Amino acid sequence: MKRASLTIPLLVSLCFAGVSAAEAHAQTVPNGGIAEHQHATTQPSTSLVLTVDGKATTLSVVDLATMPQKTVTVHNEHTKTDETYTGVLLGDLLAKYGFPVEKTTHRKMLRSYLVAEGMDKYWVLYSVTEIEGSEHNGNVIVATSMGGKPLGEDGQLKLVDSEDKKPQRWVRNLSAITVKSAE
Repeated sequence: MKRASLTIPLLVSLCFAGVSAAEAHAQTVPNGGIAEHQHATTQPSTSLVLTVDGKATTLSVVDLATMPQKTVTVHNEHTKTDETYTGVLLGDLLAKYGFPVEKTTHRKMLRSYLVAEGMDKYWVLYSVTEIEGSEHNGNVIVATSMGGKPLGEDGQLKLVDSEDKKPQRWVRNLSAITVKSAE
């Protein structure tokens, strides 16, 4: 029971840390509001560093293109348009590079989270259950194209979640994903 009591405060603090980081990253406009469509200028992403259990793997767009692809159509609340992205399911990436979801890892999955970061240091937090198809209806992909074309100003990689009502946890210019355990 002592372990559970230590884990809950840790998870709560992580949630608040994510909010603080997002607020700190947001750009303000003169009247004090947040400018939703402005992004910090940065180099475009060209590769993804995926870290699972302390082991880092660098993946190129070509590496991702050789994996099974998933296409999702999502509504982008910022642009008020429907967009179609193609890329690799994040759960498939985790399975291939060290975190398969099976009976032996199920408990670990329930206690793990990941941090996805863009080149501009914008980052978001997901529970591993939110990206795993056996646990969640949505699709979280590492997109390499939109509408059949390269992503353009969003770099070569973008994290997209089909179930989020707003794209605030999408990460443009995606550069790193790190899986961590709360155990």
